[in-house]
This record gives sequence, structure tokens and C-alpha cells, in this order.
Amino acid sequence: MLCCFLCQVALGGDPNAFKITVKKSEDKVVVEQAVDKSTFAIKSPSGIGNVTIERIDDHWEEHVVLRLHLKGLESLRIFNGKTALSAAVSSHSDQQHARLWKDKQENELLDDKHELWMEIRSVGSDGKASSSIPLRDGYFEFELPKAFLDENPKSITIHWIDFFREYHLTSLDASFRIPIEEQPSASPCF
Repeated sequence: MLCCFLCQVALGGDPNAFKITVKKSEDKVVVEQAVDKSTFAIKSPSGIGNVTIERIDDHWEEHVVLRLHLKGLESLRIFNGKTALSAAVSSHSDQQHARLWKDKQENELLDDKHELWMEIRSVGSDGKASSSIPLRDGYFEFELPKAFLDENPKSITIHWIDFFREYHLTSLDASFRIPIEEQPSASPCF
């Protein structure tokens, strides 16, 4: 069952400039607007979710910033109706490393010279850059590339997973195991 909830708290600017739809009622989006800039602060207690942000105005602000209040960011996908940007921030090493790719081409990573490049910053509770994961009361912040919004999409959809979960089968589940060669190929969640 798919449940959608409208959620928006506006700080400054026009509170009706965007229609925001979250999949989970506990996920919240706070919109901060300034001259030529909209910042969307997304809080997701479960660490897994998605949101669609639809612009009501004729165009997007020059700067669109997303802040994901998560402890980690192992999967991120942003879709504008035509192009998908995906990213992952490593959580298993001392050096935090972000990878960014376009349209399911995970083997063709984007670099800082690509028009769709975006720097993903992790910010701790003190407002300073943080390299430790899990983040404690911090967030991941990035500005959407101008090229991503060039065609002025009506909406953007953001999917995120803080950490991939491992599920273990118990002895009661043994009868439901499928041999590896019979398992369907994995498909993306979004």
C-alpha cells in the first residue's frame, strides 16, 4: 500500500512555492528560501524514504540545496523526469569517499569537471565538516547541478537509504530459501 503525505514547513519566502509529497508520514521537509536559493532540509527517522518536490512557480531558484539529516548515505537517487543522478558515501573506511554517477551507470563515475557533478558535504552537529560516520545530529548537504535543472523540470524526486540493512534467515525461514541459481536478478528499489 502506497501512502503519500504532504509535508512542508516554510521558513521565509512563499510557503506555497512547492508541493512536497513524502512517502512516510514521519519524514519531514523544511523549506528555507532566500534570494535565488531554496534549501530543502529532509529529516527521515527511519533512514529510508523518498520525497517528490514539485515547483509551483514558473522556474526553480538559481540555487537548489538539499540537506539530508541522516546518519549515513549509502544510496541516493535524484530524478528530474529525464535524468537520474545517483550517489553513495562510503561508511566502511576512515576516509569518507563519495561516488556519483548518472542513469544507472555506476561504473562510469562523474568527476568535478562533469556538468552534473555535485559535491556532497557531511556536516556534524556543530555545523562543521565531519568525516566520521555515522553522523550524530548532522546532515549531508549538496547543491543540485545547474545542468540537472536546465530543462526546468516540474518536479524532482529524491530516494535515500542511510545504511543497507542485513536480514538474516532463521531456521523457520529455511523452507523458503531459493537456490542462488534460481533467484531472480536483482533490480533497483527505485
